[in-house]
Amino acid sequence: MAASVSINCRRRDNCRLCASRRLELVLSLTPTPPANAFVRDAQDQEAFPLDLFFCLDCRHLQLLDIVDPVFLFKNYVYVSGTSPVFVKHFQEYADDLVRRFEPATGDLIVDVGSNDGTLLGFFKKSGLRVLGVDPAKDTARRASEAGIETIQEFFTPALAKSIRDKYGAAFALTANNVFAHADDLEGMVAGVRELISPDGIFAFEVSYLLDVYTKTLFDTIYHEHLAYHSVKPLRSFLQANGMQMIEALRVDSHGGSLRCLAQCAGGPRRAGSSVEELIRLEESLGLDRPETFARFTADIEKRKTELSALLSDFKGKGMRIAGFGAPAKATTLMYHFGLGPALIDFIVDDSPWKQGLLSPGLHIPILSSSAIYERRPDCLVIMAWNFADSIRAKHKAYAESGGRFIVPLPNPVVYD
Repeated sequence: MAASVSINCRRRDNCRLCASRRLELVLSLTPTPPANAFVRDAQDQEAFPLDLFFCLDCRHLQLLDIVDPVFLFKNYVYVSGTSPVFVKHFQEYADDLVRRFEPATGDLIVDVGSNDGTLLGFFKKSGLRVLGVDPAKDTARRASEAGIETIQEFFTPALAKSIRDKYGAAFALTANNVFAHADDLEGMVAGVRELISPDGIFAFEVSYLLDVYTKTLFDTIYHEHLAYHSVKPLRSFLQANGMQMIEALRVDSHGGSLRCLAQCAGGPRRAGSSVEELIRLEESLGLDRPETFARFTADIEKRKTELSALLSDFKGKGMRIAGFGAPAKATTLMYHFGLGPALIDFIVDDSPWKQGLLSPGLHIPILSSSAIYERRPDCLVIMAWNFADSIRAKHKAYAESGGRFIVPLPNPVVYD
């Protein structure tokens, strides 16, 4: 495997879960800039490979090209609290962990990749002490100012020790949609073991490979997501690093995610049946075989052909097309499907952090949702397809006035 040549990117040559060098390239998507690299002015932006490799030993799927995490996350513009769907998800998540494990009042909860503190806010309301860890400087500062103390750092074993020395052991450590972000997962798990109490809990959510595969959600593949997790490789990895997976739960967020609950090896809780059940399901779908991803590639190309033909037909009829939502996955979708400024006039997004910026690489302007009614595009491609139902409900007036919504995935659908 040839190495990527860039000051901002390097390519590893072994599996990040088991260190095997028996890796097979199973999917190549169009190279893109970092998915959240929004800019104020049009400028050259470096594109990096999006090549997925399958480990022939532990069966883990992963990117080997690693974009410098400082380059990715220091000026991060994603904010959880701008999405009512995610606010509700985090409230239910916090309630479930409190109900399931019954922490005592004043127990410490640490959230790694805590973003604006939305999840921790719900733990705080339950009478628990909370602490966030997030490398994005502006996001961490604003969370602290809003009452959720947040350390602006990357999580490491050394940081975990300093937190334990200052705040005491954590009853639970959560890491949501970030356990797939770290190249050094061994170091992250070592930090977890350092920080949680002997009966503590490690809870993390990741995009679930099973859903990515069965629903053709290829746009969840971007440089922040280095790992595409399934239960079987994860269980082996945790066991090899002094932890035990006790539950593996499917949740709806991001089109289909996996919530793993783990404890230190020898912990007090028995493993539930969910772990073995999902492993059997994964094996029945062939997620432990590299040839499965040839079918995945074919499915992606089929969706590309269908959507390109649909949008080209509308454009050929003189229709104006805009996008709704500028999530990270939109960058992969737009690059691989060729949805550039020749097709998409502008994108609307509800996050004020993104409004007024240009999309990564393609430099399509990001506007507030008021632009739907001011500029009146004929079609809106819902890039944030996992929120399609709530977007359509919120903007019912647009459809009633003749506008069309187009949901690109899992299958292209037009709503007149």
